[in-house]
Amino acid sequence: MECSIRPALDDDAAAISAVILRALRETNARDYTAEIIARIEPSFGPDAVRRLIGQRTVFVATIGGRLVGTASLDGSVVRTVFVSPDVQARGIGKLLMAEIERTARERNIPSLTVPSSVTAETFYARLGFNAVRDSYYGDERTIIMERVLADRS
Repeated sequence: MECSIRPALDDDAAAISAVILRALRETNARDYTAEIIARIEPSFGPDAVRRLIGQRTVFVATIGGRLVGTASLDGSVVRTVFVSPDVQARGIGKLLMAEIERTARERNIPSLTVPSSVTAETFYARLGFNAVRDSYYGDERTIIMERVLADRS
């Protein structure tokens, strides 16, 4: 499996949206109710994703030309990290996060914060993020996690 990471293009919006919605429906549904998933989905339609590409630094992961994952950096906040369910647990999320970290270091960002889903908490913990606090939007729980980027000079 040869996975490559590159900056997202406007033309990627529909494919990014499809990956996010599939991951929400198949993976996150284990930890969140159908009502919460339905409330989140409109934020990740193709038009919404196109707007995000214009506002954040968005990366995509591709395998053989197929878009299989995405992650973005919004200032010092990691957002919208999703991998297609059929290729999860193969290191794609880790590759996306390595690109996010590389970009943050280039920008001299001292630490990263990620509002993690319950589903992804263990993933981020393995990457060195520590849970700081819980945040709730109604019954939707998000774990705010942080990681200090050690100085490599």
